[in-house]
Amino acid sequence: NKLLAFWNHPAGPKTIHFWAPTFKWGISIANIADFSNYNMKIWNLFSVNFAMARTGLHQLSCKIKQDYFSESTEIEVAAVQE
Repeated sequence: NKLLAFWNHPAGPKTIHFWAPTFKWGISIANIADFSNYNMKIWNLFSVNFAMARTGLHQLSCKIKQDYFSESTEIEVAAVQE
């Protein structure tokens, strides 16, 4: 039953809402895997992966700050609830 519910979910594997984040996670995991000894020998590839990791972490920190530490979010939520 759980597998069928997952399969038929509005954001399940039959929709782009499931596969887009899945492939983006795959790219992120591939970037982390590229930080190997071989990658250090190829400076250009390392620098690109480093820049992608840094910008990704920056975007993640901005999202966390917005979602959990922003006062405007609390005000907006309070206004919607009224």
